[in-house]
Amino acid sequence: MATKEEIVNGFMKAIVDGDEEASAKWAKEAVAAGLDAYEMVTKHGGDAMTIVNQKYEKKEYFVPEVLCAANALNAGVDILSPHMKADKTSVPATVVLAVVEGDIHDIGKNLVKIMLSAAGFRVIDMGKDVPSAALVEKIKETKADVVGMSALMSTTMPRMKNVIDMLKDQGIRGKVKVIVGGGPVTKDWALSIGADDRPHDASAAVGATKGLVEKLRAERGETW
Repeated sequence: MATKEEIVNGFMKAIVDGDEEASAKWAKEAVAAGLDAYEMVTKHGGDAMTIVNQKYEKKEYFVPEVLCAANALNAGVDILSPHMKADKTSVPATVVLAVVEGDIHDIGKNLVKIMLSAAGFRVIDMGKDVPSAALVEKIKETKADVVGMSALMSTTMPRMKNVIDMLKDQGIRGKVKVIVGGGPVTKDWALSIGADDRPHDASAAVGATKGLVEKLRAERGETW
């Protein structure tokens, strides 16, 4: 049987290479070896996607390669998910994800969805180019704990502030935490528009979301 190091390295390489078959193979090896399924997805899978994102930013990878890597990660997640038990988030929480209006770049959002779903969150994916009003209505309808918005174009970033302002105007900003992301979105800018956090990548979004849910539940006494 392969060692833990061999399994982890093989799994990560399969994702970076966009090899679904190899990803599934190493995921099965991880299960057989009794490795932590949650760690395999959120840490090692997340680290592999960070490498993919870096290659994309350096123009070593393009959209097709990124999509292949995401599919490879999904292949592993399909096998590992049933074995994630105690490591899942301890309290049911709803997260609404959307790419803001005017923006159609959803790779980052899709990766966050994979990571949050694997961690046990109820994820509602509204897709891309989502009108601000529709997003706010979905937050209200689902009584979401967290909303995650992404933008890859700087021209669409102000839509994030529009949503936050709408939440304030409707008196529900205090009932939902806001995380934002995307290439041009910096931590300082996120805080300047009133967002609660700007995780640096998809895997970091899991920890950030857990922390915000815990804070929110404490603030509102477990009631909406």
